[in-house]
Amino acid sequence: MVDITHKISTLRVATATAIVKVSKQETIDAVVNNLVPKGNVFEMAKTAGLFAVKNTHLSIPDCHPLPIEFTSVEYNIEGLDIHIVFKVKTVYKTGVEVEAMHGASIVALTMYDMLKPIDKEIEISTIKLINKEGGKSSFKNKFPNVIKAAVFVCSDSIFAGDKEDRSGKTIVEKLDSYGVETSHYEIIPDELAIIQEKT
Repeated sequence: MVDITHKISTLRVATATAIVKVSKQETIDAVVNNLVPKGNVFEMAKTAGLFAVKNTHLSIPDCHPLPIEFTSVEYNIEGLDIHIVFKVKTVYKTGVEVEAMHGASIVALTMYDMLKPIDKEIEISTIKLINKEGGKSSFKNKFPNVIKAAVFVCSDSIFAGDKEDRSGKTIVEKLDSYGVETSHYEIIPDELAIIQEKT
């Protein structure tokens, strides 16, 4: 799995969709009127999706086990297409895109399984992510101007030239990776008066 130990927990949201295409209006009518022999299709499929999203890491090797804080499943019928909209939220270090798509997929597969006795020509299509929020990408373009920072390294030995500065340069690189411009970088002695003067 990808190392996420350096990341911070933020609100993560993902919405995915899938489409179940049936072959006749009678199938739609059976679903809407709760006449499918195997039971209530919408409720059974929703329950399957909720179980699936919480166990995504057991099916997808690189997915991290994470706390699922919220899920919702909505259905929209357009002609012979049943549109599934699956939303997932968590507060964690990594996103829930795969969890949302996994949930939508399992909802669609459950509907297929329940409807196949009455309709032999069902198709599942267009499983895709339609929206995601959270993490580093959500903070881009939130500020009208470039964010600037000053980096001061307080070290007598580095100031004297006895050692090379590595930590300050690492901080500058990290800030740059987040789009923060280092407008000033300076090595100063570790002396209170000088530090106070610089601040």
